Amino acid sequence: MTSFERTPGWLDWYADPSRPRFRIPEGAVDAHCHVFGPGVEFPYAPERKYTPCDASKDQLFALRDHLGFARNIVVQATCHGADNRAMVDALRASKGMARGVATVRPDVSDEELRELHEAGVRGVRFNFVKRLVDTAPRQDLMDVVGRIAPYGWHVVVYFEAADLAGLRDFFLSVPVPLVIDHMGRPDTSKDPDGAEFETFLDFMRARPDIWCKVTCPERLTLSGPPALDGEHEAYRDVVPFARRVVGEFPDRVLWGTDWPHPNLVSHMPDDGLLVDFIPHIAPAPDLQQRLLVENPMRLYWPDAG
Repeated sequence: MTSFERTPGWLDWYADPSRPRFRIPEGAVDAHCHVFGPGVEFPYAPERKYTPCDASKDQLFALRDHLGFARNIVVQATCHGADNRAMVDALRASKGMARGVATVRPDVSDEELRELHEAGVRGVRFNFVKRLVDTAPRQDLMDVVGRIAPYGWHVVVYFEAADLAGLRDFFLSVPVPLVIDHMGRPDTSKDPDGAEFETFLDFMRARPDIWCKVTCPERLTLSGPPALDGEHEAYRDVVPFARRVVGEFPDRVLWGTDWPHPNLVSHMPDDGLLVDFIPHIAPAPDLQQRLLVENPMRLYWPDAG
């Protein structure tokens, strides 16, 4: 039996979240979350750059029910590399109430792709955050796109704001829909109406099939306050950035918890209070309905009726 020791200094997920004050619309989807291991059953990848705490499918589904969500999008974690077994196990256990985003390599077999699709995978993730992964050659990534395109999958891209200029042309050449993680990690010390964030919005304007997750304020915040100790107006410095995206692209935005919040060292948010961030970035009920229900259902369950 293999045992794994969590990376020192990185926090465990919040064990006793509050219930949100914000009432989530019926059928809401947590469109960005993960499962980690458990390591004894699904070992972490040898090439990983961090080791998380275990966070099982049963714990994820318990949080889903506690917060009031109906469905999940389970995103393959970099600590598992291209071994998608833990994520697929969660999808199969969800009884159709979860979809997945996988990590695959160009040499993935046709049988593996079919099995992933049948399990509920609908996208692949390309990670360009250098502190988390070693970036794959772009031709390898395009080879992956060629393999997944017949299934109607999309590509999720994770990058940091400073790197967008060098990635933009490559992203725009990808011939399937794109989903951007965490608003491209804007520098929230800067003006949300300033040139840097406008560059990001211009990228989203470049194609009508570019989506954005207005997620992870706990990663982006510089001044808080954090989602702890009953704080229902957390991460105020992130709100204007997310509001701009939701306001301009209401039919192309998604929201998720990012549970179990890997790699955090400053604080671990109470997921109930994190949900109370939503009405600050999507203040009208119709925006909330699109953000939490209509958009993720259209992207991940297009045939649900």
